[in-house]
Amino acid sequence: MLTHSGYATAAPVDVSSHSQQPQSPASPHPSPSPLIHPHEHTKNPSYCQVNNAPSPPSQEPQKPAMQSISQSPQTLYHQLPASTSENTLSSYHHLGQQPDERTSWHYWHHLTSSYVKKPSFNLTHVELLDTLGTGTFGRVYLARLKNSQKYYAMKVLKKQEVVRLKQVEHINSEKQILSYVKFPFIVNLYCTFQDDRNLYMMLEYVVGGELFSHLRRAGRFTTDITRFYASEILLAVEYLHSKDIIYRDLKPENLLLDHRGHIKITDFGFAKTVLDRTWTLCGTPEYLAPEIIQSKGHGKAVDWWAMGILIFEMLAGYPPFYDDNSFGIYEKILAGKVMFPAHFDPYAKDLLKRLLVGDRSRRLGNLKGGAEDVKRHKWFRGVDWFGLLEKKVQAPIVPPYRHPGDTSNFEKYPNVVDVDPSRIPTGDPYVQLFSDF
Repeated sequence: MLTHSGYATAAPVDVSSHSQQPQSPASPHPSPSPLIHPHEHTKNPSYCQVNNAPSPPSQEPQKPAMQSISQSPQTLYHQLPASTSENTLSSYHHLGQQPDERTSWHYWHHLTSSYVKKPSFNLTHVELLDTLGTGTFGRVYLARLKNSQKYYAMKVLKKQEVVRLKQVEHINSEKQILSYVKFPFIVNLYCTFQDDRNLYMMLEYVVGGELFSHLRRAGRFTTDITRFYASEILLAVEYLHSKDIIYRDLKPENLLLDHRGHIKITDFGFAKTVLDRTWTLCGTPEYLAPEIIQSKGHGKAVDWWAMGILIFEMLAGYPPFYDDNSFGIYEKILAGKVMFPAHFDPYAKDLLKRLLVGDRSRRLGNLKGGAEDVKRHKWFRGVDWFGLLEKKVQAPIVPPYRHPGDTSNFEKYPNVVDVDPSRIPTGDPYVQLFSDF
């Protein structure tokens, strides 16, 4: 969802300095988005709107704290999991089993989330070090657990704004989904809490920054780099779909790189558990599937369309459908004509033609074979899927960083702390709306 960072603070309107703020649409179409020219890669805003449609059944000097919030936390809270990008199939190794791709997939499919209930956890247990992102109704801070070297991305959401903008369902859904999933290429949620003003989500801090930033710096990616990241994202989408979760906001801004250069999908504000179809209008204009634009109801197939857009954008440096306003983008998406740059190889063109199919019943990934059909395409030939799952394949981009709390791979924001742990709470009229926090 819209923010200045991959660590999103869910918002249905654009607050990016790169974009114009949308207006409330009178039609089922979203409002205009910024012009995206070839080789002029700019951030893409997201939006979400519900139509009136039938409901379907290392040791480095520490960064100085922006605010020292209180004394040392109780020992209990030092047990909060460290924010780390490492993973392993050690459970199988300890049982004396030799993991293969099938047992590996079984392992991740049944693994318990990193989320734990911490009913007494509060602001006094952390130090806020820096701002990682901003949005319409909140901020994301780099936070350190007191008396430790454990770093987290702490998302702070203002309850009043969440309610005013009718985003209660999306915020609760994001929390529920992130507390349920566990996968190498999906950001971990460790705990949530609330006070009378804000909601707090303690997320894994992913030090490498957004894939968007690396793509913008490179201009475009080579085929090998694109294939590597597309493969990791494909595995994550396959995992989510196996849980009946559609993501709905796949784009470079929502993809982070860990310290070894592997993908971490973040911002689950538009993700939703869907058994058949949903009519909620969500996404980013350049990445919207035709069935979303036409308000026909949509399901998992929209993520495979977005995968095609993402692969094209990584290879070209710009998306296949762009215009100076959203309506022009929608017209081009519905027309379905893709102009391939000369450097695209035949296999890439064929893959994209199969993913960017307007008829979702014929879209690769949405056929009987599901994600396996995509993985078997010749463009992915030679990919070590099991090696990727265990992160044994060297990533093509290894972000530079000096220590686990380094923020140099993120955009810089004014150091503003708008939370006060010493403030005496007043009445909370919204507590029942967020009882799961």
